[in-house]
Amino acid sequence: MTRTRSLASGLLTLSAAAVLALASAGGAAAAPAPSDGKPTPSVASVTVDAGGSADYWTPERMQSAVPGDTLAGKALERGNRSSALLVEKGKPATTKGTKGKPTIAKRENPVSHIGKVFFTMGTTNYVCSGNAVSSDNGSTVATAGHCVNESGAYATNFVFVPAYENGNAPYGKWAAKALYAPSQWVSNGDMTYDTGFAVVNPDAKGHLLTDVVGGSGVAFNEARGLTYTSYGYPAASPFNGETLYSCTGTASADPNNPQFGTQGIPCDMTGGSSGGPWFIGIGSDGVQNSINSYGYNRNPVMYGPYWGSVIESTYAHAAAS
Repeated sequence: MTRTRSLASGLLTLSAAAVLALASAGGAAAAPAPSDGKPTPSVASVTVDAGGSADYWTPERMQSAVPGDTLAGKALERGNRSSALLVEKGKPATTKGTKGKPTIAKRENPVSHIGKVFFTMGTTNYVCSGNAVSSDNGSTVATAGHCVNESGAYATNFVFVPAYENGNAPYGKWAAKALYAPSQWVSNGDMTYDTGFAVVNPDAKGHLLTDVVGGSGVAFNEARGLTYTSYGYPAASPFNGETLYSCTGTASADPNNPQFGTQGIPCDMTGGSSGGPWFIGIGSDGVQNSINSYGYNRNPVMYGPYWGSVIESTYAHAAAS
């Protein structure tokens, strides 16, 4: 197994402003073969133009963004896989709170390194969740692969908004300058590898992301069946995407699509929670070891990919860029 240390204990309390800077076009990079007999890691990446991304995301656009889980559904459809429909789709609820039937997911106070991800795919604006992770560049965000790339097309206007709550962005909006995903996801939409990483620009004062908000350690090739706590910003009813929620449970395999090699924990978070982090253990202080990927309607379980050698290689490329 492979782990990196957490930066969360050393977070600062600086306030981040809107992100500046431009980046040019880029391409893909190949990674070395693993020694464990698993598929050869291959990493796809693109450098994106961050200019204007922070300003693009007005409160109105944030509120009307479509939960990114719809993109995970498209990946399943492309592969003609057993689907039974993913977690509820649609736009965020218009009412505040979660009145009515109790949910498995528990409401949480904001966590500085966990936030919302906003991006455009084609002509549609989407919302997901994400988490700042420890990295050599101090600027890496983990999220779902379908929140970075869909059918080979990369997201634009990608920003990370840490500690988002009720429209407030206490650390600002951090615009991505590069996006990374496993080639197996970019080429085939293979749910086994539904993880992506974004490298964001420094803020207007030159501060790096994890110097401002902290960052979680990451772990790969861990044992299966661990206890996890997942976090995200569910936006589809009965949630509204305005506050952070969590679920805790022991992971087990997906009986509907065992070929994915994914694991699930009891959780009824809905669309918008995609890309939110899974931490080993209880709470947000553990190392990250997966993300919210998909679920099935009427089945309160959230599934996440197994972080093995392929996803580890993708992280390594992003973190060292």
